[in-house]
Amino acid sequence: MFLTKIKRIIVSGYRDFIRSGFTSLASILIMSITLFVITSLIFIQAALNSSLNDIKDKVDVTVYFVQNADEPSILNIESSLKSLPEVSGVTYTSADQALSDFKEKHSNDYLTLQALDELGQNPLGASLNIKAKDPSQYESIAKYFDSGGSLSQDSLSIIDKIDYHQNKVVIDRLTTIINGAKKLGFVISFILVLISIVITFSTIRLIIYMSREEINVMKLVGADGGYIRGPFIVSGVLVGAISSLVTILLFIPVTIWLGNQMTDFIGINLFTYYKANFLQLFIIMLGSGIIIGVISSVFAIHRHLQK
Repeated sequence: MFLTKIKRIIVSGYRDFIRSGFTSLASILIMSITLFVITSLIFIQAALNSSLNDIKDKVDVTVYFVQNADEPSILNIESSLKSLPEVSGVTYTSADQALSDFKEKHSNDYLTLQALDELGQNPLGASLNIKAKDPSQYESIAKYFDSGGSLSQDSLSIIDKIDYHQNKVVIDRLTTIINGAKKLGFVISFILVLISIVITFSTIRLIIYMSREEINVMKLVGADGGYIRGPFIVSGVLVGAISSLVTILLFIPVTIWLGNQMTDFIGINLFTYYKANFLQLFIIMLGSGIIIGVISSVFAIHRHLQK
């Protein structure tokens, strides 16, 4: 009996969906636009994260040592830094390597190389390049040196300078951009979902209005609320499911074109990203479409049943 009732609800909902014709098509169009915009935000967030990660890779803190600093003491500081939970990696550059890199960088600057040769000694010291797991953690790494951390006074005395304060403005701005982008993406997604629910709610009410006589008859013969709601919920599910299929297909040519035209600009091939995350994106679109359709249908029929 229960399965028969479910089957009748599904068949009735499908019939109402087909019979509504233009109204159902309009609902699909509106839902597809909403899902397209919501999914576009995911791509924008991915492109933004890719760009921010590139910037994060270029932000660091470097500890420079005095020229006579002995290597064992430097390696001891390196070991201490690697034990910090905020640090993702530390790169040691010896004084000889620093000199070699400097000469290679200025290989076309004859005057600089000549002046360097006239010195007769290496004017550069060793250094440690520090990468944090998150840009916001560079300040705590810098404070590790200010407070001494687990470093001895002898270890601190061989440090010439730390370039954190020169990079602090860039690091702070990067942290603000990352946090702001996350919040903005959430707010926009939330607003779009609300707009979609309101619009889909209005279109579902049109379907209900077209079926008002049937609803009144079912109420008169004593049909329960679940049996009356069922077909409209099925219609909402169909609108959401079909809209998600339309959107997922629409993104194929769009991401192919963007992947060919804008990869260098945004730092990520959107078509490659789309293929790699196809299943996840499809589940998000399908789930969002169905949830929005069901919520809109439930609210719309609930208001009608209360009249």
